[in-house]
Amino acid sequence: MTYKDIDVEAIIVIAQRAGDAIMEIYGRDFSVETKEDNSSLTEADKKSNTVILEGLKNLYPEIPFISEETKQTPFEERKHWKRFWLIDPIDGTKEFIKKNGEFTVNIALVEEGVPVVGVVHVPAKDETYFAGEGLGAFKRQTINEKLQTVIHSAEHYSAKEKVIVVGSRSHLSPETLEFVEGLKSQGKEVEFRSSGSSLKLCWVAEGEADVYPRFGPTMEWDTGAAHAIALYAGKRVVNYETKQPLVYNKENLLNPWFIVE
Repeated sequence: MTYKDIDVEAIIVIAQRAGDAIMEIYGRDFSVETKEDNSSLTEADKKSNTVILEGLKNLYPEIPFISEETKQTPFEERKHWKRFWLIDPIDGTKEFIKKNGEFTVNIALVEEGVPVVGVVHVPAKDETYFAGEGLGAFKRQTINEKLQTVIHSAEHYSAKEKVIVVGSRSHLSPETLEFVEGLKSQGKEVEFRSSGSSLKLCWVAEGEADVYPRFGPTMEWDTGAAHAIALYAGKRVVNYETKQPLVYNKENLLNPWFIVE
């Protein structure tokens, strides 16, 4: 089986079902736990994880997975995987807790280290980004009516006089501010926008922002699905130091600093 055998519409449905489960909890009081790495965990993270894994196992029982909310398979075993699902049941748990709507459900299929299918669902807005190799990148909005639009690649930000930079709402680093000042020193007008979760990569993909410099820690599940959206919209998600594309299923699942452009 390859990515061409994946029913992307079925993956979208799974992400939307997870989003529905999240929104049921979002609308009431909920408890917040603290994990060993000091990140937050809610009932919604757990419920979304269950919905996603049950859906994927039902459709594709032979494909293994990496999920933020499931104990990780040892590298000695997963290094042999040719393809796997990469899942973040709620990317932006802090934003979920703040109830600002800036959180996403992320599901990616990774093949040989490259995200070849990606679905990013935004439950609070009922929007879904999806993409695949040979398919392209799309955004679907279903609040009023089902509307599907192709995401087009825009000109590179280095050629623009005005540059829209997007950064993290909860994890803005001094290095990101230095990046912005560097653009200004080149004579560019810079508009800075902040957002939570994988929405930042999606904004660059659809042209709502020009560049997303991430100079702080993220994990592979934070970026995999949205990386696919950006990639198949004609953008690049590259290691800040090497300028090579991010790769997945490393022994250490921590991403290096990267830029989406």
